[in-house]
Amino acid sequence: MQISKGLLAGTAALAVLGGTAACTTNPQTGEQRISRAAIGGVAGAVGGYLIGDLVGGRRDRTERIVGAGLGAVAGVAIGTYMDRQQRELEEATAGTGTNVIRDGDNLYLQMPGSVAEFDVNSSAIRPQFRATLDEISQTLASYPETYIDIYGHTDSDGSDAYNLDLSNRRAESVAGYLAGRGVNRVRIATEGFGESQPIATNDTAAGKQQNRRVEIRIVPITQQDVNAVGD
Repeated sequence: MQISKGLLAGTAALAVLGGTAACTTNPQTGEQRISRAAIGGVAGAVGGYLIGDLVGGRRDRTERIVGAGLGAVAGVAIGTYMDRQQRELEEATAGTGTNVIRDGDNLYLQMPGSVAEFDVNSSAIRPQFRATLDEISQTLASYPETYIDIYGHTDSDGSDAYNLDLSNRRAESVAGYLAGRGVNRVRIATEGFGESQPIATNDTAAGKQQNRRVEIRIVPITQQDVNAVGD
């Protein structure tokens, strides 16, 4: 499977950002995380699928959320709301290898295959992954005024069509798990990207494991979003 030059550049940029120069170290836990200064580079490296519109479209998502009786965050309070959620997610995932990335008012949870463990050709959530998802679920359920997008990915083994289907099933598996632990399902949408967005080489078993992953995007529901539905 050939990888485009742009994707290679993006993957290389992520590798650079994963280095010490782009990380901050928690003085209490010693854990390294991607610094806020590096976020622009992260967004550029991973491509438009993380910085584009919400899966399924913002208006349609908001209509369903309003119909379910969920609220929104007032404009001046959004930053504080997402700050608190970020801190709690960082605490909940400390030591797991999950990257909590801030981009403006949005949050991204990057969970490589060493965290989001899936067996080859499987969308079943392994026991090792459940503890992390339990902690994430508790935080997401406590902050209901957000949209949640879940992205599934695979390694390069198998056909494009098979991997696209498998990545969708992985994203749906995580969505179902979160919903089963108190996160309102109407907030969640899923999309699979197959093998098209690797974060590591597919030439080694370790690299393939990293690519069998999920990512979660968390976006605040604003009063402007809700008002737009009524227009």
